[in-house]
Amino acid sequence: MALVNEHFLKLSNNYLFSDIAKKVNAFKVSHPKERVISLGIGDVTQPLCPAVIEAMHKAVDEMSNKETFRGYGPEHGYDFLREAILKNDYLSRGIHLDISEIFVNDGAKSDTGNIQEILRWDNSIGVTDPIYPVYIDSNAMIGRAGVFENGHWSSVTYFPCSAENNFIPQLPDHRVDMIYLCYPNNPTGTVLPKEELRKWVNFALRNESVIFYDSAYEAYIRDENIPHSIYEIKGARKCAIEFRSYSKTAGFTGVRCGYTVIPKELQAFTLDGKTVELNHLWERRQSTKFNGTSYISQRGAEAIYTPEGREQIRKTIDYYMGNAGIMRDALTKLGLTVYGGENAPYLWVKTPNGMESWKFFEQLLYGAGIVCTPGVGFGPSGEGYIRFTAFGNREDVEEAMKRIAEWMK
Repeated sequence: MALVNEHFLKLSNNYLFSDIAKKVNAFKVSHPKERVISLGIGDVTQPLCPAVIEAMHKAVDEMSNKETFRGYGPEHGYDFLREAILKNDYLSRGIHLDISEIFVNDGAKSDTGNIQEILRWDNSIGVTDPIYPVYIDSNAMIGRAGVFENGHWSSVTYFPCSAENNFIPQLPDHRVDMIYLCYPNNPTGTVLPKEELRKWVNFALRNESVIFYDSAYEAYIRDENIPHSIYEIKGARKCAIEFRSYSKTAGFTGVRCGYTVIPKELQAFTLDGKTVELNHLWERRQSTKFNGTSYISQRGAEAIYTPEGREQIRKTIDYYMGNAGIMRDALTKLGLTVYGGENAPYLWVKTPNGMESWKFFEQLLYGAGIVCTPGVGFGPSGEGYIRFTAFGNREDVEEAMKRIAEWMK
């Protein structure tokens, strides 16, 4: 008799965004003439930039020629992209890495979910709250999160982030083995100053913990004093893994490409106290379970780092941040309390009169035809908030703000 992994049964029936999609589809069926505007799921709307398209077309042509055709690529990524990452994303900020510490993937979601496989199931975990659901769900799938009761996982340490603490998580009063941080933050759109990030690095070093640092939105940082990488902090190479993605930076949500950095100084322990390089374990895991990101996608990603690509990507990011500015101003004028949207493409909005997140979601959908994301879907501290994304078309963003203004009269 085959037995299931019963830890999966502890999860909610649907992933957050699947739940939203079902509710939106039900609304469309009952309101076929209503044009729904989605500012909820963080998918991009602007096309790939010309430099990326040109590079991918060239790569496709190479694949059509016997002399330049490529089959299986290296699991860790082609050196041409890893070298571009090394030079442009790290050396340019005074961060020295080795090419062997960079692992190209098919987007940050996969690696942020899979990375926990190389650590024991009974490690303790801590997460900022609210948080991207993948971090906890992937740990719950192997039993590390415990049991879900009253909106909390029993074996997870939550670091609440709210207006009361200026969305800056406080250090726990006990050791936590695995720490998840995401900055600029999804969903709140807030950032962590360097001095605060340094506290977490020092905590991890003292406790021999590992920080999983998701910096997928670092390209949206406008404040020069905000760190783009955790490796800007002294000692972070000994305690942190960093994840990045081209999905929101360059519109790669449908292309799929990103990367993970695991420094060779980063070590964890066996039960008998021996040290093990996590870089080596991840390489072993990837060579078994991952066949690499497509050559065409990686050539497209490489083009992001050319002078033309950089300028074109900057314009796209400016477009989305322009949307964020329009939304922030409009919602604030309506009397709503808005956070984020200044160094990130997300706005975290307090619901009026303490209304529950899902209730506000449904009222906004049925009252104005606008889709947001209920904050409670990101964790208990998200109750009473909703998330808007700035990835829409400018016309839709402007129309959405008009509809919300009319609805709130």
